[in-house]
Amino acid sequence: MASTETDMVVPDEGELAADYLETLLDIADLDGDIEIELRQERTYVTVGSPETGDLDVLSSPDVVLALQDLTRLAVQQKTGEFARLVLDVGGSRDARAEELSKLVLVAIEKIEGGAQSAALPPMSSYERKLVHDLVSEQGFHSASEGEGRDRHTVITAAS
Repeated sequence: MASTETDMVVPDEGELAADYLETLLDIADLDGDIEIELRQERTYVTVGSPETGDLDVLSSPDVVLALQDLTRLAVQQKTGEFARLVLDVGGSRDARAEELSKLVLVAIEKIEGGAQSAALPPMSSYERKLVHDLVSEQGFHSASEGEGRDRHTVITAAS
């Protein structure tokens, strides 16, 4: 009996992402431990290393974003569906979240000092989401403006 598409078992997108990343790490001759977690219907893939500095070359925000896009495409090629996975390499997401928190606090200080608004530099949709959450927690308002690579967040006092 021939199997149909509905009979076929589709591997989990986290496992597909881990396989793809493991291959990339092997090619780059880097050691990394890959963890997969499902949070709020989104797959989070974390690449860590027991040796400090092993993943430094891959942990800059631009490189992580590029790797995330490549990994999403690799998963999409296998599943036929868009993958909304989030990639973290060497703790880069936590480090970037800390940087964003500091940016938000500086922007809020400007507003409290009399500025009408404070615009942050362009950033990814994931980073803008973090900023919106941080701004809201501080009791201020934020909105995304611009398009494409120029999309950024503007913070204002709450009305």
